[in-house]
Amino acid sequence: MSKDPEDVAVIVQARLSSQRCPQKMTRDFAGTTLMDICLKKLLNSRIPNKNIIACVHEKELIDICSQYPISIFVRSQKSANSEGTPMTEMYEWWNKIKFTHAVLVNACTPFLAKESIEKFFCDYCHTKSNGMFGVMEKKNYFWDQDGKFLTPLTEAVMNTKTAKVVKEAAHCLYASRLDSIGRNVWMGDFNKKDDIELFSIPEEQCLDIDYEWQFKAYSSLYESIK
Repeated sequence: MSKDPEDVAVIVQARLSSQRCPQKMTRDFAGTTLMDICLKKLLNSRIPNKNIIACVHEKELIDICSQYPISIFVRSQKSANSEGTPMTEMYEWWNKIKFTHAVLVNACTPFLAKESIEKFFCDYCHTKSNGMFGVMEKKNYFWDQDGKFLTPLTEAVMNTKTAKVVKEAAHCLYASRLDSIGRNVWMGDFNKKDDIELFSIPEEQCLDIDYEWQFKAYSSLYESIK
């Protein structure tokens, strides 16, 4: 069954407690901040403002989000410090907002296009799947932890032009039913056919900032493109 767009929240969840790249959401990034980039992108999209929710805890993030016509869910300190277990602690809004489904946007991917977010939102509303997950299509060769070759050669040499397409997690767009979070299920079951639909995103839009070197490099790249 498809979903009513009125029932699908678009959530930007952020915190300042990153150990690998401290304060990355509010620090100067090419003359702005990662949080500002993400929120402006959403507000310039076709997604209704009333669907957009920023889930934040620290005052610095609340102050940024308060400048925009969106809803703010103030996370608890426990949620802001959570590493993901239990899931209901990190996503404590799951049973506290008026929506039944959610699209989660990673604000640490400044190159993610608003068109990709719009299409992800629309496709999720129309799919019968419980969840949706952004992926990148790769043409390369891979081995598992035991050295087993996972993408056999299609010719004698390792020519990536002829390699079969594999899909890698993009970690920038996710979608899920909210009631499943209460059962410790995020998005759905990858082992259950059609429970989670994969959504392809161009690799150049999926540059994710986790480390200090990425913050500096992507800030320079973003500035040059801007």
